[in-house]
Amino acid sequence: MGVSLDDIETAAALLEGEIVKTPTIQGRRLGEALGCELFLKLENLQYTGSFKDRGALNKLKNLTPEQAQAGVIAMSAGNHAQGVAHHAQRLGIPATIVMPEFAPFTKVDRTRGFGAHVVLTGDTLDAAAVAAREIAAEEGLVFVHPYDDPLIIAGQGTIGLEMLAAVPELEVLVVPIGGGGLISGIALAAKAIKPEIEIIGVEAALYPSMYQAIRGEVPRAGGVTLADGIAVKSPGKLTRAIVEELVSDILLVEEAAIESAIAQLAEVQKLVAEGAGAAGIAALLSAPERFAGRKVGTVICGGNIDVRMLAGVLARGLMRDGRMARLRIEIVDQPGQLAKLSQVIGSSGGNIIEVYHQRLFADVPAKRADVDVVVETRNAQHVGEIVTHLAAAGFPSRILSTKSADSGV
Repeated sequence: MGVSLDDIETAAALLEGEIVKTPTIQGRRLGEALGCELFLKLENLQYTGSFKDRGALNKLKNLTPEQAQAGVIAMSAGNHAQGVAHHAQRLGIPATIVMPEFAPFTKVDRTRGFGAHVVLTGDTLDAAAVAAREIAAEEGLVFVHPYDDPLIIAGQGTIGLEMLAAVPELEVLVVPIGGGGLISGIALAAKAIKPEIEIIGVEAALYPSMYQAIRGEVPRAGGVTLADGIAVKSPGKLTRAIVEELVSDILLVEEAAIESAIAQLAEVQKLVAEGAGAAGIAALLSAPERFAGRKVGTVICGGNIDVRMLAGVLARGLMRDGRMARLRIEIVDQPGQLAKLSQVIGSSGGNIIEVYHQRLFADVPAKRADVDVVVETRNAQHVGEIVTHLAAAGFPSRILSTKSADSGV
């Protein structure tokens, strides 16, 4: 396969003291809710916020002096970019990073902050890769592939060593798949140490590239996904061979599950994860019966989520759970009605967050008005109670957003 346990152990020795040896913690509350014994490898605590520090540093430390002097180039949606840029800056190696145009602003800014020259081009990772290879050939730079490189795979495999050292009794590992570097390295390490352990991959349903490749299906991938870090249309050749040999199954997760996983990690485990970083949890949420009663490990492989996106995900989660609702309430357009309306909601235990007063729309009678109110509530049942109290007070209302009305993502 081109990468052995010896290679991964050599990488671990090379990285010692230069990356964060992240903790593997027990996710007790989330595990109890899912019916399994859950352990989380917190790669979101790496200096650049993702596991990519490992493979990037292993590759850079294996460059010849001539290669290091000439510089490196990489293509990435953000996390590999930051890993390469950070360690290249630290080691004094010039770095150029080609990023697709959809790369999150946060990741672009941080990559530039590490001193790399950033080129934004292409609407996919594959298009960015083509541009990166062209620049590498023109300028004599070493191309640092994000996943299809033995040194990258060996670096990521150090996660597997650390997880099994921390929790030797793990029965199954659930690992996100983009190009396959992370799961390949972890599978090689874990299977060498504990052959009976099961490795399960996870891909975003919009980007099932590895799933399709190992089944000989016609490639179909595309769309906007929260898991941009694993939005890869073409998996690696090296990684595909390893996945075919060592990974027992690949689960595809929908956007709603990814969104819910981000929200639950934040609320239940107090952890910030990006979409790709939460993909393993999304798989557990989607198929809890698959993992019930087992000792499960998963990698929270990145935490570089845009703050505005995180805020939106958390707010939508409250809406779906019925802990926040938007009500459209009909009132008589005269003084004192808003005060009375507020009193009814408050006495019902609701907390008004926002109010939108609409009286000029054609479908609203001249002497009446619609008021849209965003209310913080205890749960979906509480929303129903507030609506009942409003109706009794003479305020007909309807729910615009709850778990039942806004379940799509």
